[in-house]
Amino acid sequence: MAERAYSVLFLCTRNSARSIMAECLLNRIGAGRFVAYSAGSHPGDGPLPDVVDLLDRSGFDVAQVRSKSWDAFAAPDAAPLDFVFTLCDQAAGETCPVWPGQPMTGHWPFPDPAKASGSKAERRAFVADVMRQINNRLGIFVNLPIASLDRMSLQRRIDELGRDDATQSAP
Repeated sequence: MAERAYSVLFLCTRNSARSIMAECLLNRIGAGRFVAYSAGSHPGDGPLPDVVDLLDRSGFDVAQVRSKSWDAFAAPDAAPLDFVFTLCDQAAGETCPVWPGQPMTGHWPFPDPAKASGSKAERRAFVADVMRQINNRLGIFVNLPIASLDRMSLQRRIDELGRDDATQSAP
């Protein structure tokens, strides 16, 4: 019997950069083992242009990339979630809804691409570096033996991934 796909929700306040990158990356590297979504507590007008540009240049289909509210994922009839990760400190400090499915949660902070400054090339490099950091962390996450870890051990591994040094070496 095939293992079911784990559902993962990535959160940032505006859902305009980090959470969208994480959604796209996990859906690619998760190879059907994970189904990723992204949302924000106060979604912006849309993804940052530099993020959309990088995703497009990286071969992602950006036609459906948009900022979304977390309300749809917390509705009583919403599909259960297995994991919910905040990727920005502001979203981590907010009171989150009760998520269906009693998901494992973690805070994985990354620099904010919206705060990139400088020339277009410097902003693009900053956004690319954030995407690289997210990709590294997700590469470790997808290789965790999720099905064989008890809940406490899995939570400890998720928390470890949230530390700044988490992507320096694989577990």
